[in-house]
Amino acid sequence: MEHKGQATFELRERNRDSGENGSETPLLSSKRPLHTYDYVLVSKLFEDKESEAFKMQANFIAEMKKKNFKVKIIIDGEKIFYGFQAPKKIFDKYRYLLKVSDACNWSCEQNETVPMCTRIRIVHFILNNTYTHNGDKLKDLMTKNVFETGFCLHEKREQKQLRQKWARWTACFQYQPIGTVKRYFGEKVALYYLWLGWYTFLLIFPAILGLIVFLYGVAFFNTSPLIKEVCEADTIMCPLCDKKCKVWQLSDTCLYAKVNLLFDNEGTVAFAMFMAVWATVFLEFWKRHRASFVCKWKVFDWCEDEEELILEIMNDPECEPKQYRHSYLNSTLVLILVTLMLVLIIGLTHALVVFRVVATVLFSEAKWQFLIEHANTVAVMMGAFLHYLTITVMTRVNRSVAMWLCHIEKTRSFAATERSFTVKMFTFQFFTLFSSLIYVAFFLGRINGHPGGYVRIAGKWRLEECHPSGCLTDLFIQMAIIMLLKQTINNVFEFAVPWFRNWMKKKMTSKHLQRKCGVCYRKECRGTDDGSELCETCKLQNWHHNYNLKEVNAFSLFNEFLEMVIQFSFTTIFVAAFPLAPLLALLNNIIEIRLDAIKMVSLERRLVPKKTNDIGVWTKVLEMIGVLAVIANGLVIGVSTDFVPRLVYRYRYGPCAKNSSTDLDCMTGYINNTLSTVQVKDERVKQDFFSDQLITPSGLNATHCSYKDYRNTEDYGFTAQFWFILAVRFAFVILFEHVVVICKFIAAWFVPDCPLAVKNTKLEDKLDRLKQELSEGSNRFDRSTDV
Repeated sequence: MEHKGQATFELRERNRDSGENGSETPLLSSKRPLHTYDYVLVSKLFEDKESEAFKMQANFIAEMKKKNFKVKIIIDGEKIFYGFQAPKKIFDKYRYLLKVSDACNWSCEQNETVPMCTRIRIVHFILNNTYTHNGDKLKDLMTKNVFETGFCLHEKREQKQLRQKWARWTACFQYQPIGTVKRYFGEKVALYYLWLGWYTFLLIFPAILGLIVFLYGVAFFNTSPLIKEVCEADTIMCPLCDKKCKVWQLSDTCLYAKVNLLFDNEGTVAFAMFMAVWATVFLEFWKRHRASFVCKWKVFDWCEDEEELILEIMNDPECEPKQYRHSYLNSTLVLILVTLMLVLIIGLTHALVVFRVVATVLFSEAKWQFLIEHANTVAVMMGAFLHYLTITVMTRVNRSVAMWLCHIEKTRSFAATERSFTVKMFTFQFFTLFSSLIYVAFFLGRINGHPGGYVRIAGKWRLEECHPSGCLTDLFIQMAIIMLLKQTINNVFEFAVPWFRNWMKKKMTSKHLQRKCGVCYRKECRGTDDGSELCETCKLQNWHHNYNLKEVNAFSLFNEFLEMVIQFSFTTIFVAAFPLAPLLALLNNIIEIRLDAIKMVSLERRLVPKKTNDIGVWTKVLEMIGVLAVIANGLVIGVSTDFVPRLVYRYRYGPCAKNSSTDLDCMTGYINNTLSTVQVKDERVKQDFFSDQLITPSGLNATHCSYKDYRNTEDYGFTAQFWFILAVRFAFVILFEHVVVICKFIAAWFVPDCPLAVKNTKLEDKLDRLKQELSEGSNRFDRSTDV
């Protein structure tokens, strides 16, 4: 063997395919090609055969051979590839255990041949749960750099079919071949795409309605009396910040008032109610949609925990069951650590608030007139961008902390670990994403005080106020920036990084290997299915190709689910502030489906297929989001928007309330009614404003200025109108939530989780199975009677 630094690669088979007794390992089916290996491990080539790493590697391979695994070893320069193929006996045991199990007995594995995705899942489990005589598992060996990585192989023929039918950009508006995806990637991946496709399809309705709400605001863009009152006002408003901010005209916010009306109108209330009910209808119809497919796949009653028990017995017939355990000490510790983590995340939100406050002050003192005039808006936009960066960093931190907490819990199985990790990770991500939005929606501009009594941070920096056109504008800006940045940048990086990485690795692949395989004329190497072996070069090239793809792990699909569920949260929870969110989500998802498909089929290693019959704990998470959507939208409309104050003014304080026969519009005078006034000669006001801040744009000294609030001119206390509006706000929130919750319950009751056709199919399947068992049992009974 030449030195590992050689320019040309050395290809050598170090071990003939043999079982424990040296005989050839039988295959599952004569039609299945011998070159289809179930799993491949890769490590660096150890020149020192006396090294500890080499011995551990040899011990692991020996343990696999004891289980009658066929092992193909190929050396390529500095790398050594191990191909594993399981014997037919393992799958016969698997099918038998499925048959006698409580929940998994009626499945597609009872057919004559076991699907390739099932083979991969079984072999992956056995590889990862095989111990050496030192007690090390594969995970431990990878930690010690005995093995570098492991992966299952893409099947070229099926991969090509998926590219043609599904994983291409030109198929964006075509139905997904879910059955083909299920056969290649397993039920878990198929259910993800089934859910994503269903979610995307049902987004069409809120996207259209949200666009109508937006166009409704556009229709009254120039005719609204509120817009006219703002644009024609000569009201002098108080400075929005300290030092360089001056008094300003209310008419300066004419454009912003028009933009605010696009989202803060009567249609928003109806749309928010629709979205809260839509979230429930979507989930109920999804349950029906899922039931139809899992019934067809024969996994309706599948149980993940029972599947793991079956795999444990196959791997080690003498294994002991993993006991259910619960430690109050560990649970208390996890609860405390989760609370501390949430406190840290909320603390970061407070830091962003301080940043916006300080940034507003600095921008108002800048040399550029544009920054001085739009200091608040620029600070909000920069805060949103900084929030996005915080989300990016905290996502990695949240993942590590959530995994560590799962390790402390010591869950019984991988399925339990996955559920626990999902709940913790989503909780952390939810607070990371929405803490800032919650502050903007419900606290911004409501705790900052008033002229003569502003609330200041450290007695120095004045707390920020809402945008002059209304608090909803700030929430809209935050949501639009975060949603657009998150979806656009994530999609670009998700596709561009694996594509560029794959392209670079192809460039670095041995040209000699490519040329040599390119002139191979063996029939079996050209993709035929005659059961012959690939030549060594073609086999190595295939393994190299899969090795060069982006690495995946057990939580790769979790990342895709998390991204979509967070988007679902944005689409439903604060949709009252951003009716176009469903439309953006729809456009993103049309691309997301194909982007994820292209990644999984062409740019990433093949995911280990997993069998399941549901999207798991994500269903509970989506139900929780539906409840939060009701609460949040009710509070946004009742607290953040001007819907309630406008309603109160129309029927209690406006011209129509005082004189029903008036020719004036019922909302005439509303803007002035929402403003309070202070005299600048007041000693308390003089402490907040410098004299040069009180010079109007026309050069006159202002004697008074207005601000948006309901306060008395004398003592700055709240007026009776403020308390009446506050009472109506809370009454509206309670009424809104009760009405929507009742509608959600009615919708959930009206749409059964399981279609009748599925129930009837299940009955027929059970009847057929019982008849089959009775027929087999009758033969045994007849034989025993004869004896």
